[in-house]
Amino acid sequence: MQPGDGITLIDTGFGERPAFCAAYLLVESGRAAFIDCGTLHSVPTMLAALDAAGLARDAVDFVVATHVHLDHAGGAGALLRELPAAKLVVHPRGAPHLIDPAKLIASARQVYGDALFEQAYGGLVPAPPERVVEAADGHVVDLAGRPLLLAHTPGHALHHLSVWDERSRTWFTGDSFGISYREFDVGGSAFVIPTTSPVQFDPAQMKDSIRRMLARQPAACHVTHYGAVRGDVQRVGLRLVEQVDAMVALAQFLADAPDRHEALKQALTKLYVDRARIHGVSDPERTVPELLALDIELNAQGLAVWLERERKKAQTA
Repeated sequence: MQPGDGITLIDTGFGERPAFCAAYLLVESGRAAFIDCGTLHSVPTMLAALDAAGLARDAVDFVVATHVHLDHAGGAGALLRELPAAKLVVHPRGAPHLIDPAKLIASARQVYGDALFEQAYGGLVPAPPERVVEAADGHVVDLAGRPLLLAHTPGHALHHLSVWDERSRTWFTGDSFGISYREFDVGGSAFVIPTTSPVQFDPAQMKDSIRRMLARQPAACHVTHYGAVRGDVQRVGLRLVEQVDAMVALAQFLADAPDRHEALKQALTKLYVDRARIHGVSDPERTVPELLALDIELNAQGLAVWLERERKKAQTA
C-alpha cells in the first residue's frame, strides 16, 4: 500500500503458489470497496482483510468484478452474503452469469471435471439481482466521495471492465493490462505479457483497451496477476501492445502446423524468454517456463480459438 492511497493488495490464495492471484481493498473515510474477490475459497481471506483494516462487514459499499472468470469473481455471491450493505458492480454482459451462475458452473465442470472444479473453485453462490449494478461504460460509483470510474476494456473478455481511481491516479485492470508477476521485476521495472486465454480474445480490442488506459497517464496499473505495475507505465503498456502483435503473428504463422497447440506453446515460450532476457530477468530459460507454464498454456488455447473464429469470418465474408 502506498501512503495515503487507501489501497491494500490481497492474495486470494488461488493457484499453486503465493502472489499469483490478487484482489484489492479500497478504503475511503471508513467506507470500503473490493475490486475482484477470488473464488468461494477466498471469502475468509477477503473478510480477514476487512478485519485487519478495522472495518465492519457493513462498511463495504461495493464489490466490483472486473469480469466473471472464476478466479476473479467466483466468490462474489458468497461474499455478498457477508456484506449486508454491498452492491455487486459488474459489466452488463457478465451480470446474468453471476445472478444465475449455472452456465459458468457447467462450463467449468466440463473443462476441469467435478473434483478439480471443487478443489479450485468450490462452487458459486448466486448474487441477488436487486444487489447487482450493471455498469455501463463510463459509469461512476461513489466511495465516500471518492469516484471510481468503470470503463469497458474488452480484448481479454467481452465482459471486462477496468476501474479508474482518480485519487491515486491508478487503474485496477483485472486481466486487461496483462500479467506481471513480481518475480520478474528488475530494478523496479515490470515485465508484462498479454493474457489471450480463451474464449473471447480479440487483439484489436485488447490494444485499444491498453491505449485507453495509457491515455490517462496512470501512476500505476493494479493487475490481478499480480500486484502493482509502477514506474514507466507508458513504456510497459506500449511493449504490451507490441507483444499482442507478436503473439498474433506467431499464431498466424503456425495456423496450419501439424501439432498447432504444442507449436504455439513452444513459440510463445521462446518469445517470452527472449523478452524476459532483454528486460534483464535472470535465467529466463528456467524462470519463464516455471512461472508462466499455465499462462502459456491458456494463451496458446486462446490464440487457437481466435484463429478459428477469424477463419469462420473469412469463410462467411
